Amino acid sequence: MKLSVTVLELSGIIDGIRGNELRREISGNLANGADILLLDMKEVNFIDSSGLGALVSAMQMVRNANSKLFVCSISDQVRMLFELTKMDRVFQTFADQDEFNRQVLAIQ
Repeated sequence: MKLSVTVLELSGIIDGIRGNELRREISGNLANGADILLLDMKEVNFIDSSGLGALVSAMQMVRNANSKLFVCSISDQVRMLFELTKMDRVFQTFADQDEFNRQVLAIQ
């Protein structure tokens, strides 16, 4: 069975407003049958606390839908935030989409 993978390329600042948009976007993708969501954050340069909360909320939505959420291409600043808030233990991250494809999609 081939799984449905959706890549969402994020950019700029992830704050409360963008976080709400992201949750709606993820909810729509789940409703359309996405099995795996990959958040590509190579263009994200900052996440505030509201944005971080939105990511956690999105993860809960994805888990409740029996789907999976992964993150790739995070900047050093975002990586530091994930480590400080222990979000690096919540989100499985990959260096880039290629690494994600090798490690996750290769076993499908």
